Amino acid sequence: MDFSVSDCPVPAEQQPLNEYEALKASNFFSTCSSEWRKYLTKLAWVWALSWVIAGPVAAASFSPQKYIVQFMLCGAGLATIGVIFTVVRWYLGWSYVCDRLTSPTIFYEESGWYDGQTWTKPQEILTRDRLIVSYQVKPIIHRLQQTLGVIALILLLGELFWYFL
Repeated sequence: MDFSVSDCPVPAEQQPLNEYEALKASNFFSTCSSEWRKYLTKLAWVWALSWVIAGPVAAASFSPQKYIVQFMLCGAGLATIGVIFTVVRWYLGWSYVCDRLTSPTIFYEESGWYDGQTWTKPQEILTRDRLIVSYQVKPIIHRLQQTLGVIALILLLGELFWYFL
């Protein structure tokens, strides 16, 4: 069968491959696929900027002059929430694209929310999309899962340290 993407009834902005390309090209989501150093630097910036909110909240709870260790642990834990929100947002975006690429049928809207349709991908398109998932998207999702695991471990260690203070 000779199939071209031009035969696809799904609007261009709703085609899974185009959604993947748009996510990969966006400044926010492209960080996930960058080298480890750039990725960790971005997370460090998010954590540092989260201190703008976390610092005053921690200072209101624990005076930095009297309880410096508690202030630092509380502030660091609160600032980590910003990192968690960022990583979860990245994860949800990449998981959505992963689901759209691996699915044999695509739900799309022709002109609005009231006229949804489904389209079954031909085998060639499905194979191409699944290869993209295997070699491009899954490593990103795995990195984000690892990041969330490390964050959970760091929070657990901080909690244990707090407990033994």
